[in-house]
Amino acid sequence: MKKLLSLLSIIVLIALAGCGNPTPQKPGESVQTGAGEKGEKKITIAGNGGVIESAIRDVIAPKFKEETGITVNYISGLSGEILSKVELQKNAPQIDVALFVPVDVIRAKEKELIVPIDESNVPNMKSVDPRFIPVENAAAPAFGLVIAPAYNTETFKKNGLKPIESWNDLVSPDYEGKTAFSDITNDWGFNTLNGLAISNGGSTEDMEPGLEKAKDLAAYSNTFYKNSTQMMPAVQQGAADVTVMGSYSIGELAVSGIPIKMAVPKEGVPLQAFSAGLVKNTPNSKEALEFINYVISEEAQALISEKGFYPTVEGMKIPKKYEEAIGLKASDKTFKPDFAKFA
Repeated sequence: MKKLLSLLSIIVLIALAGCGNPTPQKPGESVQTGAGEKGEKKITIAGNGGVIESAIRDVIAPKFKEETGITVNYISGLSGEILSKVELQKNAPQIDVALFVPVDVIRAKEKELIVPIDESNVPNMKSVDPRFIPVENAAAPAFGLVIAPAYNTETFKKNGLKPIESWNDLVSPDYEGKTAFSDITNDWGFNTLNGLAISNGGSTEDMEPGLEKAKDLAAYSNTFYKNSTQMMPAVQQGAADVTVMGSYSIGELAVSGIPIKMAVPKEGVPLQAFSAGLVKNTPNSKEALEFINYVISEEAQALISEKGFYPTVEGMKIPKKYEEAIGLKASDKTFKPDFAKFA
């Protein structure tokens, strides 16, 4: 009898323990929760490595935890890779907030992988500069930038070369073997092609003039790079005097002591941002929205601008240490690309 009672007691205890997880787990899915050890709240952010990763890990995440008690876990990767992960995990998200380039914001919205963001769920959207918003009701622009040509000021002065004033100025025998351009699969490369198209009577819808000009560009370039981790060392080590990069990378090189300056061609440079999207079906949506609202606050944007990004909040300016290298004057032409056509 005693053995029977003991057996019944064990069965009851097992049943009670099972009540803590009433939702059955599907095969192949992993459970994600917003609570860590001792009830600690956690969220996972996915975004680019390098300066964006360091900005969030070293600056934004500690401040955010200090104010909210929420710990931020960061996964680095290229925007397209992150989009693929979000899509693969759509039934059991492991990422709460995804940082996308504009074309991937549009793709994520079209695939219904992100929750619409506006002032109703992210109040600080009311202060965001609309020029940085890739598409309405999709994501919050967090890291502002332009993609523009840049050149080594010392080399240009030494060789008597005139500053770059047009996208077409990138095509010159003066730069033969001394360029660092990315290929077409990279956002920087595509914007270079778009700039060449615009400068030669084409457009995003008609790239042929840009492709023709790109053939001339290729004639003076030894190689085309896959990403910034390959391009930046080429500029740092003096292997390249002319490039096209995100303004934040140009700024990072400049403050490290490289004599580099961004050029704003007369045809203009594309104004854009890495934007924070709320992943659909995340169990941590409340905490994720708190993070998104924080990252576009004046406090966070001031911290982000210290890393060389343009603040996406209206009325804020980039720090003085970046003004000479990447500062945008009122007379400089910028434009918001048609990212739907880009996508």
